[in-house]
Amino acid sequence: MERKNAWNKYSKEQKEAVFSFAEEYKKFISDCKTERECVTELIVQAKAAGFEDLKEVIESGRSIQAGDKLYAANMGKMLSLFVIGKQPLERGMNILGAHIDSPRLDLKQVPLYEDTEMAMLDTHYYGGVKKYQWVALPLALHGVVVKKDGTKIMVNIGDNDGDPVFGVSDLLVHLASEQLEKKAAKVIEGENLDLLVGSIPFSSAEEKEKSKEAVKINVLNILKEQYNIEEEDFLSAEIEVVPAGKARDYGLDRSMIMGYGHDDRVCAYPSFAAILEAGVCEKTSVCLLVDKEEVGSVGATGMHSQFFSYMVAEILEAMGSYSQVVFNRCMANSNVLSSDVSAAYDPLYASVMEKRNCAYFGNGLVFNKYTGSRGKSGSNDANPEYMAKLRRMMEDNGVSFQTSELGKVDQGGGGTIAYILANYNMSVIDSGVAVLNMHAPWEIISKADLYEAKLGYTVFLKEA
Repeated sequence: MERKNAWNKYSKEQKEAVFSFAEEYKKFISDCKTERECVTELIVQAKAAGFEDLKEVIESGRSIQAGDKLYAANMGKMLSLFVIGKQPLERGMNILGAHIDSPRLDLKQVPLYEDTEMAMLDTHYYGGVKKYQWVALPLALHGVVVKKDGTKIMVNIGDNDGDPVFGVSDLLVHLASEQLEKKAAKVIEGENLDLLVGSIPFSSAEEKEKSKEAVKINVLNILKEQYNIEEEDFLSAEIEVVPAGKARDYGLDRSMIMGYGHDDRVCAYPSFAAILEAGVCEKTSVCLLVDKEEVGSVGATGMHSQFFSYMVAEILEAMGSYSQVVFNRCMANSNVLSSDVSAAYDPLYASVMEKRNCAYFGNGLVFNKYTGSRGKSGSNDANPEYMAKLRRMMEDNGVSFQTSELGKVDQGGGGTIAYILANYNMSVIDSGVAVLNMHAPWEIISKADLYEAKLGYTVFLKEA
């Protein structure tokens, strides 16, 4: 089958639209490097677009009707947006589901220690990472500290002008003969991914006499003076270690974007943009952004949570039509694009790809009929009838799309949130954007694929 590069179809005006949307997206992933930051920013944008807090609507006792725009946030790390459609909700919803967590390092609950007059922060990596990729990089601290009285202190150190950065040191090559003999998984051990954060001892002569941890004391004083954080506050903190720096244009032609967290914010952001652009459709439109996908979609803010189901039930109740039967019909009649990234073909690593069935930069939105590992283990496998429906919609609206698998059959694989939503008997397929360097600190995507994803998601909400 002939593959068509989307760049070849764009007029001058369309190409300008591609680059304009890319700038919006670059700002988003540069500013929003944690789940909380994503939810906070998207709520601001949603309110500006006329969305109301579902909780406030329910508390007011007001009925919900076609045309209403609603959002519901869960613990600051999960977000559902609804645009109520013209058809009864039991006819189903068109759902764009993506995740907003990304691989990273997390601070442990008791992270700060001193060793040989160096202050360090102990970490625990999150998600599937190649640990050796996280050394010798400028890193930033993003997150929240919650004090005993409930006060929240937002942390963002390393990404603002003039901020210091942090890092995990690497062994100099002159002394690395034994290290270089190790397998890649063991070159850097998880317990050695600790951040160097200070080296100046506290200057008080009295304290210097009393303490053998004068550098740690100095760091604690800085945290107290500048951020009102004390050592015990780490017990109720959620601080993520992420690459420092903004997303950048990649390539002489500026056709690509290098940034942290493309997986999966490169699907989350165009999903959000699509629900704003689609307006009121026949079916209720949903943008569902979840946490914890990188660790199995577990917990109260992951896709396994009942939060989304509860919100749908609340909407049905506020529309005066809730019953278990109507709820079941609503879920079973829904269509879903489980929007997650695919591996882009890389000519440097061609041996793990099967060229006829992989994703290519510039070829548009990717559909993965099935995911899983090896023998499709853990897979959602979409029905061909659903795939045919999507093909028609995309082709009729001039959306560039391609199909893909995640590498050769026996090379490995992976999963998404698709199988969880499919448990409701929904029609679900994986779709998203192709990524190079997936799960590395700096990933790469094509601006054309990002733009085609937004176009495809908008068509889906209007016509599925």
